[in-house]
Amino acid sequence: MSYGSSGGVSRFLGGSPLGVLVRLLALCVVVGLILDQLDLDVFRLLDYAIDVIRDLLANSADLIRALLRWLIIGAAVVIPVWLVLRLLKVGSGRG
Repeated sequence: MSYGSSGGVSRFLGGSPLGVLVRLLALCVVVGLILDQLDLDVFRLLDYAIDVIRDLLANSADLIRALLRWLIIGAAVVIPVWLVLRLLKVGSGRG
C-alpha cells in the first residue's frame, strides 16, 4: 500500500495543508484576542508556569525533609523496641 507524500501530509495534518493553515491562523487570532482582552501575555503565562514549578519543587523538598525527620525520630524508638522484642522471642524459644 503506497501513500503519496501529500496524502500522508494531509492525513497527518487532518486535512489539506492550506485548509489547516487557515484554520490554525483563525484560531490563533481568536485565542490572541481573548488573551489580550484578559490582559494576559505569553511571557506572563510562562513566568506563572515557572513560579508554579518552583513552588512545587520547594514544597516537595520541605515535605521530603519533614518525612525524613519523622522517619529518623520514629526509627529511634521503633528499631530498639523491635530489636528487644525479637531478642526476647528468640530467648524464649518461640522464634
